[in-house]
Order: sequence, then structure tokens, then C-alpha cells
Amino acid sequence: MKKFIISLLIIMAIILLNQEKIVIPKESIRLRVIANSNSIDDQNTKLEVKREIEKELVKIMNNVSSIEEARTTISNNLGKIDNVVKNALNSNNYNINYGLNYFPLKKYHNIVYKEGMYESVVVTLGSGSGDNWWCVLFPPFCLIEAENSDNIEYTWKIKEIINKYF
Repeated sequence: MKKFIISLLIIMAIILLNQEKIVIPKESIRLRVIANSNSIDDQNTKLEVKREIEKELVKIMNNVSSIEEARTTISNNLGKIDNVVKNALNSNNYNINYGLNYFPLKKYHNIVYKEGMYESVVVTLGSGSGDNWWCVLFPPFCLIEAENSDNIEYTWKIKEIINKYF
């Protein structure tokens, strides 16, 4: 029994130290919402707009299985995304751009996402001088989160191994 527990602890430590890092595929589409400013109200508004957009995108992107299909689906539904933002803000003081957009360098959970131009849907609220939120729209990394929970579970590999072997 002692060997079993030590083995389990070693496996868990190895997994935690070598967690599989999410690598964004080259052929992906990002979603970014930029707040008007860093005031508490503007940041809360950004998060509300983000939640409403995600709800709509879960429906729109439900059966999308390729990058080409994702591009077509997004292009054909920009009007719906626009309506969601307009309703969430009760204002026309925003801009939506689908195409190549600049993303600054981002460090998140020990992963560095390089700055650069990325295919994306960018929603800029007001002057767009506040902090932003972004995720990967296709493959649907952020939509899985929106559909299931407000929190991403980073320890899923450990649970998977425990459930499989014990």
C-alpha cells in the first residue's frame, strides 16, 4: 500500500510539473473584448458583453468542425454578434472587427502568448483604452468554458488518471 501511495504521489507531481500546455493552433480564430477604460464600471461592462457574446457564439458555432466553416459561420453571423453587443451596452459606442487584428503579448498560467496579428473577432468598447479579455473562438476553447462553467479546470488530467486507474 505504501508503494501505491508513493507511486500515486509521484505520478501526480510529474503531471503537475509537466502539465500539458494549451498551444493555440496556427489556424485558429480568437475572440477579444477590449474595455473602454480600466474603471470598475467599464471592466464590468466588458465582462457582461463577453458573457453575452459567448452565449450567442455557443449557439452559432455549435456544429462547426473546420476553420473554413468557422470563418463562414462568423462572417454570416456578424449581425447577430452586433445585436448582442448593442443590447448588452444599450449603446452604439463600440466597434466590431473580424479579420487580422493586433494582440499584445500575454502571459497566463506560465504560458506566453506572442504578440502579433491574429485572425480574430475584436469588440472594442468606447475608446478601447482599458484592459482586454480574450480567448480562442476556434477551436472552441472559450466556448467550452462558456457552456460548462465560469472556471477552467486545469487539473483535469489528474482526475482523468485517478478515475481511469483507481
